[in-house]
Amino acid sequence: MTTSTTTVTMESKVLSALQSGRTLSSAQLRSQFGAGNPQAVIQSLRFKGFPIYLNTVTDTKNRSRNVYRLGTPSRAVIAAGYKAMASGTTTS
Repeated sequence: MTTSTTTVTMESKVLSALQSGRTLSSAQLRSQFGAGNPQAVIQSLRFKGFPIYLNTVTDTKNRSRNVYRLGTPSRAVIAAGYKAMASGTTTS
């Protein structure tokens, strides 16, 4: 039971950070939020309907890294979701 409470708290902290406009790498999710599996935390938030995207950013020294950000879904993605719900292939 304690594990699920910890997961919810971690998810809410990550979501809060993303909603404030921050971008987060997997390493930041591990160190700042204690996520043992950062991809699982992001996946869980995506399943709850949050449009979290993975972007590649390059710094001034031409080093690339992947960061997660909260975005706005395209009309096509929203339309696909509505079509899936209307056809009964998914639940709301």
